[in-house]
Amino acid sequence: MIIIADSSGLIFLATCNCLDLLEKLFDEVKVPQAVFDELIIEGKPQSEILRDYLNDKIVNVELGKYIIDTGNCGKGELEAMVLYKKLSADFLLVDDLRARKIAELNGIKIIGSLGILLFGKEKGLISKIKPSLDKLRNSELYISEKLLKQVQDLANE
Repeated sequence: MIIIADSSGLIFLATCNCLDLLEKLFDEVKVPQAVFDELIIEGKPQSEILRDYLNDKIVNVELGKYIIDTGNCGKGELEAMVLYKKLSADFLLVDDLRARKIAELNGIKIIGSLGILLFGKEKGLISKIKPSLDKLRNSELYISEKLLKQVQDLANE
């Protein structure tokens, strides 16, 4: 299975030390150049960890050949959607609500960072997701408490 990743999902997974789940759940993890460029900006959360993790996972994408209703998506999100289509990927890892809606409109199967945690637990790769959710709660990243609680409930924790 192939997963294409957008920046927000990668930042969340890096924050809770769960990037390794991507390697365990998928045969290939790929990001477009624009996503990589967004992630490695100095001062961006987890930039150094993500620079090392993504070093061999970058794919150049030529947007000029594709038309997708962007709905004001950023270049990284748009390139990730194009790369998903180009590689016939299985999932697009994306957390941004606007980008998720545009992806769904374009027939792209999406999963969020919290979905990755649930998938990892379902596959027996992690026994509890609460510690990861607590790391996200204690970070500077925003995820609604309501959503974190729903995920924790889905995990029966």
